[in-house]
Amino acid sequence: MTTSMDQLPLRTPLSAHHREPVLDVVVPVFNEQADLEPSVRRLHAHLRETFPYPFRITVADNASTDDTPRIAARLAAELPEAEWLRLAEKGRGRALQAAWAGSRAPVLAYVDVDLSTDLNALLPLVAPLISGHSDIAIGTRLARGSLVERGPKREVISRCYNILLRSTLSVGFSDAQCGFKAVRRDVAERLLPLVKDTGWFFDTELLVIAERAGLRIHEVPVDWVDDPDSRVDILATALADLRGIARIGRDLARGKLPTAALSRGADAPADAPRDGGLFGQLLRFGAVGAVSTVGYVLLYAALRKVAEPQAANALALLVCAIANTAANRRLTFGVRGRDGVLRHQSKGLLVFAVGLALTSGSLSALHHFAPGAARATEVGVLVAANLGATVVRFLLLRAWVFPGRRRRRTESTAV
Repeated sequence: MTTSMDQLPLRTPLSAHHREPVLDVVVPVFNEQADLEPSVRRLHAHLRETFPYPFRITVADNASTDDTPRIAARLAAELPEAEWLRLAEKGRGRALQAAWAGSRAPVLAYVDVDLSTDLNALLPLVAPLISGHSDIAIGTRLARGSLVERGPKREVISRCYNILLRSTLSVGFSDAQCGFKAVRRDVAERLLPLVKDTGWFFDTELLVIAERAGLRIHEVPVDWVDDPDSRVDILATALADLRGIARIGRDLARGKLPTAALSRGADAPADAPRDGGLFGQLLRFGAVGAVSTVGYVLLYAALRKVAEPQAANALALLVCAIANTAANRRLTFGVRGRDGVLRHQSKGLLVFAVGLALTSGSLSALHHFAPGAARATEVGVLVAANLGATVVRFLLLRAWVFPGRRRRRTESTAV
Protein backbone atom coordinates (compact mmCIF):
# COMPACT_ATOMS: atom_id res chain seq x y z
CA MET A 1 0.00 0.00 0.00
CA THR A 2 1.50 3.34 -1.03
CA THR A 3 -0.86 6.25 -0.48
CA SER A 4 0.31 9.72 0.53
CA MET A 5 -0.76 12.20 3.19
CA ASP A 6 -0.66 15.90 2.31
CA GLN A 7 -0.65 17.02 5.94
CA LEU A 8 2.73 15.40 6.69
CA PRO A 9 6.01 16.66 5.19
CA LEU A 10 7.74 14.64 2.52
CA ARG A 11 10.10 12.05 3.96
CA THR A 12 13.80 12.47 3.42
CA PRO A 13 16.37 9.66 3.56
CA LEU A 14 18.35 9.41 6.77
CA SER A 15 22.01 10.29 6.61
CA ALA A 16 24.48 7.41 6.42
CA HIS A 17 26.63 9.13 9.07
CA HIS A 18 25.03 8.80 12.48
CA ARG A 19 26.61 8.63 15.89
CA GLU A 20 23.34 8.18 17.74
CA PRO A 21 21.10 5.12 17.21
CA VAL A 22 19.14 5.20 13.96
CA LEU A 23 16.99 2.22 14.98
CA ASP A 24 15.46 1.47 18.38
CA VAL A 25 14.09 -2.09 18.57
CA VAL A 26 11.71 -2.50 21.49
CA VAL A 27 11.12 -5.93 23.03
CA PRO A 28 7.95 -5.76 25.19
CA VAL A 29 7.97 -8.41 27.92
CA PHE A 30 5.87 -9.69 30.80
CA ASN A 31 7.23 -12.55 32.91
CA GLU A 32 9.65 -13.77 30.23
CA GLN A 33 12.56 -14.86 32.42
CA ALA A 34 13.16 -17.99 30.32
CA ASP A 35 13.22 -16.40 26.85
CA LEU A 36 14.47 -12.89 27.53
CA GLU A 37 18.26 -13.35 27.70
CA PRO A 38 18.73 -15.78 24.77
CA SER A 39 16.39 -13.75 22.58
CA VAL A 40 18.01 -10.38 23.31
CA ARG A 41 21.50 -11.77 22.80
CA ARG A 42 20.42 -13.35 19.51
CA LEU A 43 18.82 -10.08 18.38
CA HIS A 44 21.89 -8.11 19.44
CA ALA A 45 24.27 -10.41 17.55
CA HIS A 46 22.09 -10.25 14.43
CA LEU A 47 21.97 -6.45 14.42
CA ARG A 48 25.73 -6.16 14.97
CA GLU A 49 26.37 -8.44 12.01
CA THR A 50 23.79 -7.13 9.54
CA PHE A 51 22.62 -3.61 10.43
CA PRO A 52 24.80 -0.85 8.92
CA TYR A 53 23.71 1.92 11.34
CA PRO A 54 23.99 2.43 15.09
CA PHE A 55 21.11 0.76 16.92
CA ARG A 56 19.57 0.28 20.33
CA ILE A 57 17.58 -2.56 21.89
CA THR A 58 15.08 -1.49 24.55
CA VAL A 59 13.53 -4.12 26.80
CA ALA A 60 10.16 -2.74 27.90
CA ASP A 61 9.16 -4.65 31.01
CA ASN A 62 5.51 -4.07 31.83
CA ALA A 63 4.98 -5.12 35.44
CA SER A 64 6.73 -8.51 35.41
CA THR A 65 6.64 -10.37 38.73
CA ASP A 66 9.39 -12.94 38.03
CA ASP A 67 13.12 -12.45 37.37
CA THR A 68 12.54 -10.54 34.13
CA PRO A 69 13.52 -7.10 35.58
CA ARG A 70 16.78 -8.45 37.02
CA ILE A 71 17.72 -10.14 33.74
CA ALA A 72 16.83 -7.01 31.74
CA ALA A 73 18.98 -4.84 34.02
CA ARG A 74 21.94 -7.20 33.66
CA LEU A 75 21.62 -7.25 29.86
CA ALA A 76 21.53 -3.46 29.81
CA ALA A 77 24.71 -3.36 31.88
CA GLU A 78 26.55 -5.93 29.75
CA LEU A 79 25.49 -4.90 26.23
CA PRO A 80 26.38 -1.30 25.26
CA GLU A 81 23.46 -1.12 22.79
CA ALA A 82 20.85 -2.41 25.28
CA GLU A 83 18.58 -0.50 27.66
CA TRP A 84 15.59 -1.44 29.74
CA LEU A 85 12.42 0.31 30.79
CA ARG A 86 10.26 -0.69 33.75
CA LEU A 87 6.50 0.02 33.77
CA ALA A 88 4.22 -0.45 36.75
CA GLU A 89 1.22 -1.63 34.70
CA LYS A 90 0.66 -4.46 32.23
CA GLY A 91 -0.18 -4.06 28.56
CA ARG A 92 1.85 -4.56 25.39
CA GLY A 93 0.42 -1.39 23.85
CA ARG A 94 1.29 0.57 27.01
CA ALA A 95 4.87 -0.73 26.87
CA LEU A 96 5.27 0.25 23.21
CA GLN A 97 3.72 3.67 23.79
CA ALA A 98 6.17 4.40 26.61
CA ALA A 99 9.27 3.05 24.87
CA TRP A 100 8.57 4.73 21.53
CA ALA A 101 7.56 8.04 23.10
CA GLY A 102 10.81 8.18 25.07
CA SER A 103 13.14 7.27 22.20
CA ARG A 104 15.02 9.75 20.01
CA ALA A 105 15.93 7.23 17.30
CA PRO A 106 14.46 8.24 13.91
CA VAL A 107 13.16 4.70 13.27
CA LEU A 108 11.26 2.76 15.95
CA ALA A 109 10.49 -0.94 15.77
CA TYR A 110 9.38 -3.82 17.94
CA VAL A 111 9.69 -7.60 17.91
CA ASP A 112 8.05 -10.22 20.10
CA VAL A 113 10.39 -11.71 22.68
CA ASP A 114 9.97 -15.25 21.32
CA LEU A 115 11.49 -14.08 18.00
CA SER A 116 8.94 -16.14 16.07
CA THR A 117 9.67 -13.96 13.04
CA ASP A 118 12.90 -14.68 11.15
CA LEU A 119 15.28 -11.81 11.90
CA ASN A 120 16.50 -11.80 8.30
CA ALA A 121 13.38 -9.76 7.55
CA LEU A 122 14.41 -6.97 9.95
CA LEU A 123 16.59 -5.02 7.52
CA PRO A 124 13.97 -5.22 4.70
CA LEU A 125 11.41 -4.06 7.28
CA VAL A 126 13.20 -0.84 8.27
CA ALA A 127 14.96 -0.04 4.97
CA PRO A 128 11.91 1.74 3.42
CA LEU A 129 11.65 3.93 6.54
CA ILE A 130 15.33 4.82 6.48
CA SER A 131 15.15 5.67 2.77
CA GLY A 132 12.05 7.83 3.26
CA HIS A 133 9.89 5.66 1.00
CA SER A 134 7.37 4.65 3.67
CA ASP A 135 5.98 5.78 7.02
CA ILE A 136 5.19 2.42 8.63
CA ALA A 137 6.37 -1.11 7.86
CA ILE A 138 4.78 -4.36 8.98
CA GLY A 139 5.68 -8.01 8.72
CA THR A 140 2.94 -10.14 7.16
CA ARG A 141 2.41 -13.87 7.50
CA LEU A 142 -0.45 -13.85 5.00
CA ALA A 143 1.34 -12.75 1.82
CA ARG A 144 2.88 -14.80 -0.94
CA GLY A 145 6.46 -15.53 -0.06
CA SER A 146 5.74 -15.96 3.66
CA LEU A 147 6.58 -19.30 5.26
CA VAL A 148 4.51 -19.96 8.37
CA GLU A 149 4.56 -22.88 10.80
CA ARG A 150 1.68 -22.85 13.28
CA GLY A 151 -1.24 -24.97 14.39
CA PRO A 152 -4.63 -24.92 12.66
CA LYS A 153 -6.31 -23.15 15.59
CA ARG A 154 -4.08 -20.09 15.38
CA GLU A 155 -4.15 -20.16 11.58
CA VAL A 156 -7.95 -20.07 11.47
CA ILE A 157 -8.25 -17.39 14.15
CA SER A 158 -5.64 -15.17 12.49
CA ARG A 159 -7.26 -15.38 9.07
CA CYS A 160 -10.77 -14.84 10.48
CA TYR A 161 -9.56 -11.79 12.39
CA ASN A 162 -8.03 -10.19 9.30
CA ILE A 163 -11.11 -11.01 7.20
CA LEU A 164 -13.21 -9.36 9.90
CA LEU A 165 -11.03 -6.24 9.77
CA ARG A 166 -11.34 -5.99 5.99
CA SER A 167 -15.10 -6.54 6.18
CA THR A 168 -15.88 -4.04 8.92
CA LEU A 169 -13.23 -1.34 8.60
CA SER A 170 -12.26 -1.81 4.92
CA VAL A 171 -8.55 -2.03 5.72
CA GLY A 172 -5.99 -2.70 3.03
CA PHE A 173 -3.13 -4.18 5.07
CA SER A 174 -3.02 -7.95 5.27
CA ASP A 175 -1.77 -8.86 8.77
CA ALA A 176 -2.58 -6.63 11.73
CA GLN A 177 -1.10 -8.65 14.58
CA CYS A 178 2.26 -9.97 13.47
CA GLY A 179 4.68 -8.91 16.23
CA PHE A 180 7.13 -7.34 13.81
CA LYS A 181 6.57 -3.66 12.97
CA ALA A 182 8.43 -0.38 12.52
CA VAL A 183 7.49 3.29 12.24
CA ARG A 184 9.34 6.56 11.66
CA ARG A 185 9.57 8.57 14.87
CA ASP A 186 8.09 11.74 13.34
CA VAL A 187 5.08 9.69 12.27
CA ALA A 188 4.79 7.98 15.66
CA GLU A 189 4.72 11.38 17.38
CA ARG A 190 1.56 12.22 15.43
CA LEU A 191 -0.11 8.82 15.68
CA LEU A 192 0.52 7.68 19.26
CA PRO A 193 -1.66 10.36 20.93
CA LEU A 194 -4.60 9.05 18.86
CA VAL A 195 -4.19 5.39 19.88
CA LYS A 196 -6.26 4.53 22.96
CA ASP A 197 -5.66 0.80 23.37
CA THR A 198 -2.93 -0.32 25.77
CA GLY A 199 -3.15 -4.06 25.08
CA TRP A 200 -3.07 -6.37 22.08
CA PHE A 201 -5.35 -4.21 19.92
CA PHE A 202 -2.72 -1.44 19.92
CA ASP A 203 -1.21 -2.67 16.62
CA THR A 204 -4.55 -2.80 14.81
CA GLU A 205 -5.66 0.62 16.02
CA LEU A 206 -2.35 2.20 15.02
CA LEU A 207 -2.57 0.72 11.52
CA VAL A 208 -6.23 1.63 10.98
CA ILE A 209 -5.59 5.26 11.94
CA ALA A 210 -2.45 5.39 9.81
CA GLU A 211 -4.20 3.97 6.77
CA ARG A 212 -7.15 6.36 7.12
CA ALA A 213 -4.65 9.21 7.34
CA GLY A 214 -3.17 8.16 4.00
CA LEU A 215 0.21 7.14 5.39
CA ARG A 216 2.42 4.80 3.38
CA ILE A 217 2.37 1.30 4.86
CA HIS A 218 5.02 -1.11 3.59
CA GLU A 219 4.45 -4.87 3.97
CA VAL A 220 7.26 -7.42 4.19
CA PRO A 221 6.55 -11.16 3.82
CA VAL A 222 8.13 -12.98 6.75
CA ASP A 223 9.02 -16.50 7.80
CA TRP A 224 7.30 -17.22 11.08
CA VAL A 225 7.32 -20.17 13.48
CA ASP A 226 4.65 -20.41 16.17
CA ASP A 227 5.80 -20.43 19.77
CA PRO A 228 4.14 -23.51 21.34
CA ASP A 229 4.65 -21.99 24.80
CA SER A 230 2.62 -18.86 24.06
CA ARG A 231 0.52 -17.79 27.04
CA VAL A 232 -1.82 -15.45 25.20
CA ASP A 233 -5.43 -15.86 26.37
CA ILE A 234 -7.02 -16.33 22.94
CA LEU A 235 -10.65 -15.92 24.02
CA ALA A 236 -10.02 -12.80 26.13
CA THR A 237 -7.87 -11.29 23.36
CA ALA A 238 -10.54 -12.02 20.73
CA LEU A 239 -13.24 -10.34 22.81
CA ALA A 240 -11.01 -7.32 23.44
CA ASP A 241 -10.29 -7.09 19.71
CA LEU A 242 -14.01 -7.12 18.89
CA ARG A 243 -14.58 -4.31 21.38
CA GLY A 244 -11.69 -2.40 19.83
CA ILE A 245 -13.06 -2.82 16.29
CA ALA A 246 -16.47 -1.57 17.43
CA ARG A 247 -14.93 1.41 19.23
CA ILE A 248 -12.69 2.60 16.42
CA GLY A 249 -15.46 2.05 13.87
CA ARG A 250 -17.76 4.19 15.99
CA ASP A 251 -15.12 6.90 16.42
CA LEU A 252 -14.47 7.02 12.68
CA ALA A 253 -18.17 7.17 11.89
CA ARG A 254 -18.71 10.04 14.35
CA GLY A 255 -15.67 11.97 13.14
CA LYS A 256 -13.89 11.78 16.48
CA LEU A 257 -10.54 11.08 14.83
CA PRO A 258 -8.78 13.80 12.79
CA THR A 259 -8.37 11.37 9.90
CA ALA A 260 -12.15 11.29 9.33
CA ALA A 261 -12.03 14.71 7.65
CA LEU A 262 -9.43 13.68 5.06
CA SER A 263 -10.17 12.92 1.41
CA ARG A 264 -12.48 9.97 0.92
CA GLY A 265 -11.94 9.27 -2.73
CA ALA A 266 -11.86 5.56 -2.03
CA ASP A 267 -15.23 5.78 -0.32
CA ALA A 268 -17.21 7.13 -3.25
CA PRO A 269 -20.08 4.78 -4.12
CA ALA A 270 -19.65 2.76 -7.26
CA ASP A 271 -22.40 1.63 -9.59
CA ALA A 272 -24.14 -1.35 -8.09
CA PRO A 273 -23.70 -4.62 -9.97
CA ARG A 274 -26.64 -6.15 -11.74
CA ASP A 275 -28.06 -8.84 -9.52
CA GLY A 276 -30.25 -10.81 -11.92
CA GLY A 277 -33.23 -10.39 -9.57
CA LEU A 278 -34.09 -12.78 -6.78
CA PHE A 279 -32.34 -15.72 -8.45
CA GLY A 280 -29.05 -13.81 -8.76
CA GLN A 281 -29.26 -12.69 -5.14
CA LEU A 282 -29.90 -16.25 -4.01
CA LEU A 283 -26.88 -17.54 -5.90
CA ARG A 284 -24.54 -14.94 -4.44
CA PHE A 285 -26.07 -15.24 -0.97
CA GLY A 286 -25.61 -19.02 -1.15
CA ALA A 287 -21.95 -18.63 -2.11
CA VAL A 288 -21.33 -16.17 0.73
CA GLY A 289 -23.26 -18.42 3.11
CA ALA A 290 -21.22 -21.48 2.14
CA VAL A 291 -17.96 -19.67 2.83
CA SER A 292 -19.37 -18.30 6.10
CA THR A 293 -20.52 -21.76 7.21
CA VAL A 294 -17.09 -23.26 6.59
CA GLY A 295 -15.47 -20.36 8.44
CA TYR A 296 -17.96 -20.76 11.28
CA VAL A 297 -17.27 -24.49 11.69
CA LEU A 298 -13.49 -23.98 11.63
CA LEU A 299 -13.65 -21.08 14.08
CA TYR A 300 -16.02 -22.94 16.43
CA ALA A 301 -13.79 -26.02 16.40
CA ALA A 302 -10.76 -23.84 17.21
CA LEU A 303 -12.50 -21.87 19.96
CA ARG A 304 -14.07 -25.02 21.45
CA LYS A 305 -10.58 -26.08 22.57
CA VAL A 306 -10.35 -23.07 24.89
CA ALA A 307 -13.99 -22.21 25.66
CA GLU A 308 -17.31 -23.74 26.67
CA PRO A 309 -19.73 -24.70 23.86
CA GLN A 310 -22.08 -21.71 24.25
CA ALA A 311 -19.24 -19.16 24.41
CA ALA A 312 -17.46 -20.73 21.43
CA ASN A 313 -20.69 -20.79 19.44
CA ALA A 314 -21.57 -17.17 20.26
CA LEU A 315 -18.12 -15.80 19.41
CA ALA A 316 -17.77 -17.84 16.21
CA LEU A 317 -21.24 -16.83 15.08
CA LEU A 318 -20.62 -13.15 15.90
CA VAL A 319 -17.36 -12.98 13.92
CA CYS A 320 -18.87 -14.76 10.92
CA ALA A 321 -22.08 -12.70 11.11
CA ILE A 322 -20.20 -9.40 10.85
CA ALA A 323 -18.11 -10.66 7.95
CA ASN A 324 -21.23 -12.19 6.34
CA THR A 325 -23.19 -8.93 6.54
CA ALA A 326 -20.31 -7.00 4.97
CA ALA A 327 -19.94 -9.55 2.17
CA ASN A 328 -23.67 -9.67 1.43
CA ARG A 329 -23.87 -5.89 1.57
CA ARG A 330 -21.38 -5.61 -1.27
CA LEU A 331 -21.81 -8.80 -3.27
CA THR A 332 -25.46 -9.82 -2.86
CA PHE A 333 -27.25 -6.49 -2.57
CA GLY A 334 -24.78 -4.26 -4.45
CA VAL A 335 -24.13 -1.66 -1.75
CA ARG A 336 -20.74 0.05 -2.16
CA GLY A 337 -18.94 2.68 -0.09
CA ARG A 338 -19.17 3.32 3.64
CA ASP A 339 -22.44 5.26 3.74
CA GLY A 340 -24.85 3.45 6.06
CA VAL A 341 -22.37 0.71 6.94
CA LEU A 342 -22.87 1.06 10.71
CA ARG A 343 -26.65 1.05 10.31
CA HIS A 344 -26.47 -2.07 8.16
CA GLN A 345 -24.12 -3.79 10.59
CA SER A 346 -26.37 -2.84 13.53
CA LYS A 347 -29.37 -4.41 11.83
CA GLY A 348 -27.18 -7.33 10.85
CA LEU A 349 -26.32 -7.88 14.51
CA LEU A 350 -30.02 -8.06 15.35
CA VAL A 351 -30.36 -10.68 12.65
CA PHE A 352 -27.35 -12.36 14.28
CA ALA A 353 -29.29 -12.46 17.55
CA VAL A 354 -32.01 -14.47 15.81
CA GLY A 355 -29.39 -16.89 14.50
CA LEU A 356 -27.78 -17.09 17.94
CA ALA A 357 -31.14 -17.97 19.48
CA LEU A 358 -31.67 -20.74 16.93
CA THR A 359 -28.20 -22.24 17.27
CA SER A 360 -27.93 -21.81 21.04
CA GLY A 361 -31.39 -23.28 21.45
CA SER A 362 -30.39 -26.28 19.36
CA LEU A 363 -27.22 -26.71 21.42
CA SER A 364 -29.16 -26.49 24.68
CA ALA A 365 -31.67 -29.05 23.44
CA LEU A 366 -28.87 -31.42 22.45
CA HIS A 367 -27.20 -31.17 25.86
CA HIS A 368 -30.57 -31.63 27.59
CA PHE A 369 -31.57 -34.77 25.71
CA ALA A 370 -28.04 -36.15 25.13
CA PRO A 371 -25.71 -34.85 27.86
CA GLY A 372 -22.79 -36.96 26.71
CA ALA A 373 -22.97 -36.04 23.03
CA ALA A 374 -19.66 -36.22 21.18
CA ARG A 375 -17.94 -33.12 19.77
CA ALA A 376 -18.79 -34.27 16.22
CA THR A 377 -22.48 -34.45 17.16
CA GLU A 378 -22.30 -30.90 18.56
CA VAL A 379 -20.82 -29.64 15.32
CA GLY A 380 -23.41 -31.52 13.23
CA VAL A 381 -26.33 -30.07 15.18
CA LEU A 382 -24.87 -26.57 14.96
CA VAL A 383 -24.32 -26.90 11.20
CA ALA A 384 -27.96 -27.89 10.71
CA ALA A 385 -29.17 -25.06 12.95
CA ASN A 386 -26.86 -22.63 11.20
CA LEU A 387 -28.27 -23.59 7.80
CA GLY A 388 -31.79 -22.91 9.10
CA ALA A 389 -30.62 -19.58 10.49
CA THR A 390 -29.09 -18.79 7.09
CA VAL A 391 -32.49 -19.04 5.38
CA VAL A 392 -34.01 -16.72 7.97
CA ARG A 393 -31.02 -14.41 7.56
CA PHE A 394 -31.53 -14.04 3.80
CA LEU A 395 -35.19 -13.17 4.20
CA LEU A 396 -34.44 -10.57 6.88
CA LEU A 397 -31.52 -9.06 4.95
CA ARG A 398 -33.61 -8.74 1.80
CA ALA A 399 -36.76 -7.43 3.45
CA TRP A 400 -35.38 -5.35 6.33
CA VAL A 401 -31.63 -4.65 6.29
CA PHE A 402 -31.39 -3.71 2.57
CA PRO A 403 -35.05 -3.12 1.65
CA GLY A 404 -34.50 -0.25 -0.77
CA ARG A 405 -31.86 -1.73 -3.06
CA ARG A 406 -34.29 -3.21 -5.61
CA ARG A 407 -36.38 -0.04 -5.76
CA ARG A 408 -33.36 2.28 -6.16
CA ARG A 409 -31.85 0.09 -8.85
CA THR A 410 -35.15 0.05 -10.76
CA GLU A 411 -35.50 3.82 -10.53
CA SER A 412 -31.97 4.46 -11.79
CA THR A 413 -32.53 2.08 -14.68
CA ALA A 414 -35.75 3.83 -15.62
CA VAL A 415 -33.99 7.18 -15.73
